[in-house]
Amino acid sequence: MITTKKRAMLKKVAHNYEPSVQIGKEGLTQAVINQIDVELENRELIKIKLLKTSGESSKTIINELAGVLKAEPILSVGGVIVLYRFSNKKGVKHIEF
Repeated sequence: MITTKKRAMLKKVAHNYEPSVQIGKEGLTQAVINQIDVELENRELIKIKLLKTSGESSKTIINELAGVLKAEPILSVGGVIVLYRFSNKKGVKHIEF
């Protein structure tokens, strides 16, 4: 579980990130989940863009992704989702708290 201070710091870091994954009209498919999993392993903190054509709310998507990927939900506002998961992959630059 991430503390409020760590969550605020991660929001600040993610503010300048470009979305690395988009979820469109197909919704949350296994291919999208796999792509998000790879991005989390490589970067730890990712921003996801939820397109209006997806037909789902960002709150629903972030909770589902957090459960499936064992990630921490950081932010869900409008069509933007931010997730964090510590990476054990060698060579990944870790986010310092």
